[in-house]
Amino acid sequence: MRIAYIAPYQGPTLLQRRPIVLNRTMAGTTKIEVIATLLRANAHDVEIISQGEVVENAWKFYPSFSEQEPFHPSIPVYYASALPVRRLNGAWSGRTTLQLLKARHRAAPYDLVIIYNLKVPQLTCANYAIQRLRLPVILEYEDDRFVSVQGEKLNGFALRRDVRASARLFQSLSGGTAVSPYLLSQLPAGIPKLLLRGVVAADIVKVSQESRDGKKNVVLFSGTHQWSNGVAQLIEAWRGVGLAGWELHITGHGEFTEALRQMATGVPGIVFHGLVSRPELVRLLCSAKICMNPHQVSETPGNVFAFKIVEYLAAGGHVITTPMGPLEKELEAGITYMPDNSPETIATVIKRVIKERAYERTAMEAAQQMCGPAVVSKSLDELLSKVSTTATREPARACRK
Repeated sequence: MRIAYIAPYQGPTLLQRRPIVLNRTMAGTTKIEVIATLLRANAHDVEIISQGEVVENAWKFYPSFSEQEPFHPSIPVYYASALPVRRLNGAWSGRTTLQLLKARHRAAPYDLVIIYNLKVPQLTCANYAIQRLRLPVILEYEDDRFVSVQGEKLNGFALRRDVRASARLFQSLSGGTAVSPYLLSQLPAGIPKLLLRGVVAADIVKVSQESRDGKKNVVLFSGTHQWSNGVAQLIEAWRGVGLAGWELHITGHGEFTEALRQMATGVPGIVFHGLVSRPELVRLLCSAKICMNPHQVSETPGNVFAFKIVEYLAAGGHVITTPMGPLEKELEAGITYMPDNSPETIATVIKRVIKERAYERTAMEAAQQMCGPAVVSKSLDELLSKVSTTATREPARACRK
């Protein structure tokens, strides 16, 4: 099966050519890579089409190009052009991403389209694929499109317009995956669905087994440095932890990185790693006793779910997190919840977990069994098979426009 994967992928060449600090999606990029690789391993021909969007307003045109350092030799990545001018940026990305989809479909017709979330480029391409190409479309649903990260109703004309467009698209989907039961429940009844909490890559499985007896007194945060992820609160909390022999390690990058480094000045035991290679990140994940997800609590539990929670658990760390909706009891065995992400709460919970040695309670086996590459690969292939069987469509054909 030939698959177009319409996703906001951000590879190394994009990082070099466009300023995307404000909308960096490290976890999303990793998940896209793993899913595309699993699909390819199942003999599917996968191409990633990314809007490569720039959200910093500037009168500058960024031409389209293909990824020069692909994560897989047989999975090409194509980036649409970008014109980050206010009130034009989203529409431009939607139009040029669609142009890429048309061009690649003319070159070799697709059989199916997967869209990652519901931004304008994904909506535009999905509607065209359904209405003009008569292709089945699967939604990979990562974040609730109908409320904000805080779980509040979205305001603004453009946002409300996109919400209405998303609701209309739902009725034409041929299948879907979602990171939580709550998001899965938004998809229409009668279409094939898959609860996909996350995907554990083979490298984490391997290194976690090798290092399970070599854990260090490290509390680790991995992810993008943005306000909702609670990194600032975590650094402030560390001032009040004061436990000799323990360190807080922070990986990743984002718009607040420099401010966070300044916050950490004079606070003992904090180590910034910045952006690290995949092997180094896996090593850090598998060596930490405690892994942190101090995300802002949502008023709508389950409207988001952090991909890194599954990676943390699979790496053998004990996870401290704010609630992100109901979770399987097998995974919750390795989690300590905190009611909010205030610095006081974070410090109290970290000290309690260390004092009571709760970090020895992990869910590595459960996470690997539920979200490991073999299990996810099989589940994805079953989903594609069901979609191909149940979707009513014409044979794939090349578009003329």
